[in-house]
Amino acid sequence: MTSMANSQSSVNSSSIANYNIEQTVLERYQAGAKVQQPSLCCPTDYDGNYLTILPQEIVEKDYGCGDPTRYVSEGETVLDLGSGTGKNCYILAQKVGATGQIIGVDFNDEMLKIARKYQQDIADKIGYYNTKFVKGKIQDLTLDLDLVETWLKEYPVNSIERLSQLETECDRLRQQSPLIADNSIDVVISNCVLNLVRPQDKGLLFKELYRVLKRGGRAVISDIVCDEDPTPTIINDPDLWSGCIAGAFREDQFIKMFENAGFYGIEILKREETPWQVIDGIEFRSVTIRAYKGKDGPCLERKQSIIYKGPWKQVQDDDGHIFCRGERMAVCDKTYQILTRCDSPYQTHIIPVPPYQEIPLEQATEFSCKNKAIRHPKETKGLDYKLTVTTQDIDCCSPGECC
Repeated sequence: MTSMANSQSSVNSSSIANYNIEQTVLERYQAGAKVQQPSLCCPTDYDGNYLTILPQEIVEKDYGCGDPTRYVSEGETVLDLGSGTGKNCYILAQKVGATGQIIGVDFNDEMLKIARKYQQDIADKIGYYNTKFVKGKIQDLTLDLDLVETWLKEYPVNSIERLSQLETECDRLRQQSPLIADNSIDVVISNCVLNLVRPQDKGLLFKELYRVLKRGGRAVISDIVCDEDPTPTIINDPDLWSGCIAGAFREDQFIKMFENAGFYGIEILKREETPWQVIDGIEFRSVTIRAYKGKDGPCLERKQSIIYKGPWKQVQDDDGHIFCRGERMAVCDKTYQILTRCDSPYQTHIIPVPPYQEIPLEQATEFSCKNKAIRHPKETKGLDYKLTVTTQDIDCCSPGECC
């Protein structure tokens, strides 16, 4: 929910780097898997004592800028984009417990080798095995690159015809053996990785984030953002790209990427006050964003309403509904559930007002959606509601308490 005072910022396009971004990033992080590179990460405090059982190699050679792991709960299935040596995955393996599952995806063989090396050791320490590390690009989570490499060993690409066959095989794998299935993940996390994706692929990246999440699932992303567009000099510096600077999202655009992909309840969980780096007068800092999936679907009338508590005089949700402080606002069943369920990002600001007589979903009609509609109390109570209750009929005190 956003204040009506918020203004829309323009989205500026950035220059495209004149070098192979993907190869530059891969080489930098392959080196980081062999020798620790402190310049690749921001100082981060992790929640609890989850690092104590991790091998030093994992801790030293894993790079990030925040701690998205603190926003995950027991029993959840979690996907870590750009999982590196597996530090966040092994923290989460302890948090989600034996009933949860952790999937790490990375494109870097050296990082995957370290992460996979310790799977059994970690499982023995915590008493269960709930981690999986797969090879893929985070902007194309349908394609299992381990399966692609297996095919290439048998059918090396040495002609245009063979290249066409590879493309056909990749399409088949995406359809028949997707790396990450649709609607299969409770939480997608990432720690300082989204900024490493090529500009032309970032739209696809956010679509993939949305695709793999279950309805009601959420993304929790820590990444580097900047307060102004990076200059061409910054963008065309390979070291600054692989160092999480040149590909940083502008702060306001980062939020809009989630909006454009269809997410709701988008919230800044943490924003570092002090910049991590300042280059050419542009500030680069870490933020952690949470966003939810599930605002699509039919709008059904079940006579529900909500009361926005305040403190703003009125607010607007991601679908353009305006809620006035203290008023009974008419909402459809979908919006009612989004605003009032126990894990809703809005729940603490909303008072639910259900109808006195519940309307079954199968009997619900289409909701007449208006951006700003106040519901009369009689709609909630029912037109035949004629009950009269006096104070003599009500026991306001609980046994053993004094009014």
